[in-house]
Amino acid sequence: MSEQSTQHNQLVAQNSGSLSFSSQMSKEDEEMSRSALSSFKAKEEEIERKKMEVRERVQAQLGRVEEETKRLALIREELESLADPMRKEVAVVRKKIDSVNKELKPLGHTCQKKEREYREALEAFNEKNREKVQLITRLMELVSESERLRMKRLDELSKNIETMQ
Repeated sequence: MSEQSTQHNQLVAQNSGSLSFSSQMSKEDEEMSRSALSSFKAKEEEIERKKMEVRERVQAQLGRVEEETKRLALIREELESLADPMRKEVAVVRKKIDSVNKELKPLGHTCQKKEREYREALEAFNEKNREKVQLITRLMELVSESERLRMKRLDELSKNIETMQ
């Protein structure tokens, strides 16, 4: 985001004070736009990769929790069959596990909801970014056309002055 802001500031600084563009500046502007877009795409890919890593870790944790729940259920059954004095503590742990499982379910739904909101926000961001690129392109076309017309008019005035002499 900072790189895009810096590039935007450079573009504004280059364009303020003079409306003339050379083909080299247009190439630099195109290169800055390409660079900004490739940087943005790289960041998007990094975000997507990290999101997938988090999702995989959540799924792995859920798998471990389920395995632990099964393991504890087996342990509880063995303890009950032995009439162990630790039966009450096992029941407490089992209730805590059930409670954690109940808490995990809405968290999973929240995670899915947030992912959906993220995708929608990203799509809106991408759309605005595309619109910005189109507007910058149009601005460059208008400035180039203005410069061409001004140069033509200056040439005409120069010729008029030469014919007067």
